[in-house]
Amino acid sequence: MTRSHAISILRTLRERGHAAYLAGGCVRDMLLGREPKDYDVATSAHPEEVLSLYPQALAVGAQFGVVLVPYPEGNVEVATFRHDGAYSDGRHPDAVRFSQTAEEDVQRRDFTINGLLMDPLNNDQVLDFVGGQADLRAGIVRAIGEPNRRFTEDKLRMMRAVRFAARFGYAIEPKTLAAIQALAPQIHQVSRERVRDELTRMLTEGRARRALELLDESRLLHEVLPEVERYKGVEQPPQFHPEGDVWVHTLMLLEGLAPDCSPTLAWGALLHDVGKPATFRRAPDRIRFDGHAEVGAQMAREICNRLRMSGDDSAQICAIVAQHMKFPELPRMRTATLKKFLRQERFAEHLEMHRLDCLASHRDLSLYEFAQQKLREIPPEQIRPAPLLTGDDLIAAGYKPGPRFKPILAELEEAQLDGTITTREQALSLVRERFGVSTK
Repeated sequence: MTRSHAISILRTLRERGHAAYLAGGCVRDMLLGREPKDYDVATSAHPEEVLSLYPQALAVGAQFGVVLVPYPEGNVEVATFRHDGAYSDGRHPDAVRFSQTAEEDVQRRDFTINGLLMDPLNNDQVLDFVGGQADLRAGIVRAIGEPNRRFTEDKLRMMRAVRFAARFGYAIEPKTLAAIQALAPQIHQVSRERVRDELTRMLTEGRARRALELLDESRLLHEVLPEVERYKGVEQPPQFHPEGDVWVHTLMLLEGLAPDCSPTLAWGALLHDVGKPATFRRAPDRIRFDGHAEVGAQMAREICNRLRMSGDDSAQICAIVAQHMKFPELPRMRTATLKKFLRQERFAEHLEMHRLDCLASHRDLSLYEFAQQKLREIPPEQIRPAPLLTGDDLIAAGYKPGPRFKPILAELEEAQLDGTITTREQALSLVRERFGVSTK
């Protein structure tokens, strides 16, 4: 286990006269009764000393005193006690000074709940120089020292404050929150990839609704996702959305996300109605959002590009947004159209999106159940059948290769999915009937 490896490193460092403790998030999680994802060690030993003891280690941030000791079960990060200099880029210290005391080291960390140290070689004694244990008991995220200084040093800490508060169901201490609100416009100094990763963690750690509320309260939402902020106050037709406006609906939907949901489903859920503010209108019969799924898909693509998401993730998120209004058409779809809909990439995410959408509004799951029934009834080989004819078959039958092959094969697939043709001979007959005997 990684914990045993971390303790082994501690023991080795102690035997050579260095101070060494478990540090940061692993201590916090152990005190909360949670299983840490990884274990970090803080020590008075300098990086070159750690590297001499562990030749397989990697100096991932030697200038900041960070060495990674790899094990098959996971890596252990070993960081030298340090004092940070100025942060001119708003993200990393320009220079660090190594120190010999753990107390000085924790003063440069972000939040009190992350500034705890533990001595596993002394009955798990906790060293608390910043009041972190009291804040854990009170359920508070508090910056260490002066909040403005902590966030000016590293702007990403503002996002992390929101994420930790949401994950643990904590409040952000008033002075800490006020500092975030004042400095929120400076979040743009952080790379878009870092912001994206923090947002994705917020959406997938099981408290997505609370995360969105805190992003709004902290004024970070206005900076990183202004399109989502515009959900507030956008009315919806009460016969379909008795819960309220688009903002309330989205909060309720996010509350239903499972903690282990995929990032693409989570982002699709957040952005599924992003096109509604732009398409809102009051028609004679009711409030309408004409084409909001199509508009939303384009907006989602722009957001994904802005946050530098991968092409695959962007495509799936946009597909979820674009397709979420197709479910009402299911009972009226032609057989071929229905099969194509059911065989979309990662259709389970589309289906779960629809279920959450219903539960956060009218609560009618009949279309969800209809789709489930069709998936049970239609064999997979009928949803994705092997083609009856290929381009090579058309050439062998005397047809000249060219642009016409695409519509020919598409029409054959439609007929096959509809069940009007089931054999190669029937397919060839259909081609001759629709496209002539031969084009040679």
